[in-house]
Amino acid sequence: MEINQDFTTHKQMAIDLFNFAWDLIEKQDRTESENDTLIYAANASRYHWGVVGTELNFARGEWQISRVYAILERAEPALHHAKKSLELCLEHDLGAFDLGFAYEAMARAYAVTGDTEQQEHYLELALKAAGEISQEENKNWLLKNIGAAKTGAIPV
Repeated sequence: MEINQDFTTHKQMAIDLFNFAWDLIEKQDRTESENDTLIYAANASRYHWGVVGTELNFARGEWQISRVYAILERAEPALHHAKKSLELCLEHDLGAFDLGFAYEAMARAYAVTGDTEQQEHYLELALKAAGEISQEENKNWLLKNIGAAKTGAIPV
């Protein structure tokens, strides 16, 4: 079955759902219902990017889904989506910024599993990627997220 929506609709839905999920990520004291909505929004955003986006959009969508599951302490899906983000970054050479975030997602996912050795490994790889970013604002945002990944916090 094919859903008949135009490019513009899919793109707008992808953007709006990504941003809505991000707002829920940053919300303190989410309810169980809001946690469910967070999962649905991140996955729906990725779906719409899958229709109209690029590999970069796919990687960032997988990264966001991994972040959501890590926040909710659901190790298996967090690791699954982190690996998908990392594979996309490596396969399509998406650059140090997105690669660093894919490594950060892997570190967060492994933190949820309790595997501190793998968490540290991926944090080191994320730091190495951050060192390759020339734009200071992007580098600082990645470094802030890497630091927060050590504690499970969400930087804002």
